[in-house]
Amino acid sequence: MGTPEQCSTHSLPATLALGWAIVQVLAYFETVLIVFIFAAILAFLLNYPVKFVSRFIPRWVAVVLVFLLALLILGGLMATLGLAIISQAQQLLQQAPQFLESAIALLETLQSFLQKRNITVDFSTFETQLREQALGIIGKGFSTLQNVLLNLLNVIVIAVVGFFMLLDGRRLWNLIVRLFPASLRDDLTRAIQKNFLGLFWGRLLLSIFLGISTFLVFILLDIRYALVMAALAGAFDLIPGIGATIGISLICLIILPQGILLSLKVLVGCILLQQVEENLLMPRIMQGSININPVIMFFALLVGARVAGVVGVFLSLPIAGVIICLLDIDEMRGEKIEQPSG
Repeated sequence: MGTPEQCSTHSLPATLALGWAIVQVLAYFETVLIVFIFAAILAFLLNYPVKFVSRFIPRWVAVVLVFLLALLILGGLMATLGLAIISQAQQLLQQAPQFLESAIALLETLQSFLQKRNITVDFSTFETQLREQALGIIGKGFSTLQNVLLNLLNVIVIAVVGFFMLLDGRRLWNLIVRLFPASLRDDLTRAIQKNFLGLFWGRLLLSIFLGISTFLVFILLDIRYALVMAALAGAFDLIPGIGATIGISLICLIILPQGILLSLKVLVGCILLQQVEENLLMPRIMQGSININPVIMFFALLVGARVAGVVGVFLSLPIAGVIICLLDIDEMRGEKIEQPSG
């Protein structure tokens, strides 16, 4: 028997090999996994009301009722809030060239200001690159909106698969865990519940909070396209680790042509909301969920993004958390877990 340090050292190559194998599988079955992952998330979220309703009626009846009610609510949201967000996004993209010209004008004003103080700066090359990159992003934005409208078939497939997962998910999971050794099945189930389900549920609640709170801030500051800006903040907040920071930075850049002072107000307001989220809400909502060393976290995010794009970003941390839990590698955790004395 080796020492714990030796065991931890020997387990590191196995961890890397297992992670590499999982990444390759994800990359190969990316499209299929997207459907089943979102279906599983849908089934997981709806399982809470199903458990409550099934106390009074048979489970299959509870599943049907809750599923139909969820479809009604989601359909209503898509017909109102979703279409409003898409409409504002289209208007924003149409006015993006005007915002681009305003941003370039700000750069020229800054250049003149610096030249008056004998500071020679040439932003012409940067302006050219900014114009090219912005036009490319605008084109991708229109393409993304079209894909959202055309991918209704995938949404239907996700809803159908999620319904059957909700109806008979436990038996399906028991079938899946049979592929693993009997000694590993219980630990695997607990690790997935803790890292996958706990992370997705927590991030969803936090992103809803940030989306609603930023929308109120944008309304108070009289920001144009407040709804799509808030939706952008909430969507980026779903990405663990750096999502909220990227979303806030992007929003401030979009608002910058409307005024530097206004952009700074938005930045300060969003940072305050982010601090409330991270210091007050996150410790309670994410309690007992994923716990990864920050270096390992960013490494997993970069690998996931490189291999599977946006889907890889969402799946990288839960997969890393499951591996750490199964192999019990304390060095990869966010903090040393102290055992109670006595």
